[in-house]
Amino acid sequence: MTIEKRGDRVAFRFSGPDATRLLGDVLTPPVLEENGPARWFALLAPQGKILAEGLIGWADGAHWVDVHAPVAENFFKRMRMYRLRAKMEIESLAETHAVGWSPEAPQTGIVHRDGRAEGLGYRVIAPITEAEGWSEGNGQARARIAAGIAEMGPDFDAEDGFPHDIGMDHLGGVDFKKGCYVGQEVVSRMQHRGTARRRPAIVSGIASGARGDAIMLDGKSVGTIGDVVDGSAVAIVRIDKVSDPNAASVNGGPVSLALPQWARYDFAQSGSDSQDQ
Repeated sequence: MTIEKRGDRVAFRFSGPDATRLLGDVLTPPVLEENGPARWFALLAPQGKILAEGLIGWADGAHWVDVHAPVAENFFKRMRMYRLRAKMEIESLAETHAVGWSPEAPQTGIVHRDGRAEGLGYRVIAPITEAEGWSEGNGQARARIAAGIAEMGPDFDAEDGFPHDIGMDHLGGVDFKKGCYVGQEVVSRMQHRGTARRRPAIVSGIASGARGDAIMLDGKSVGTIGDVVDGSAVAIVRIDKVSDPNAASVNGGPVSLALPQWARYDFAQSGSDSQDQ
């Protein structure tokens, strides 16, 4: 079975009697000691913008997390700061483990199904010695783009958006029922006021384009595309500005915009219709 090596991701392991409580107090989703699919999570700045995001899953008595490699050091630093005197061990696995992806569940490493949407495969965290045979590829990117899932690095930068901008409120990445977590006030306000206007869309038919290129409609930019794979990309767009999703262009070439299957919002719609999860 082929496993793709994801060199742009770094893994962490959180363990100890206070780990679940502390992670729940700091990160956006429900944090549970339950086997099953991994959840989407974000670490936010107090102003509500995303500092790091990835998947968190429970296995072997610990929480296993992955983040975009360039923000891993800052993530590690902040989590150690929040730990204070809590009984929690934080292990950076940057030098000992690799992060991979597989369309099917492999028999090696710590494996979690990506629970955000169908067809997103499995995240794998394994010792570097076990990952020597992993391949390079873009299967994960293809699956993610097809599902309309934005990811830090390929699609947006740290501190460049809020959880609503990438659909975390629709995909179980934010727990609106739990107590305070970092950045909660801003995120809760957006939820209850329905003020989210930047949302993920799938852009297809891209003949010439690269991450950061503008999507033009009626002479104005309505968003920017992420990394392009096979002529498609995820974009974070102003849905209230998209009156005709088939009339957009990138670098002068026509493109089409479509909403992810999981979306509970629509184009040319001011605000959000998401419900508490």
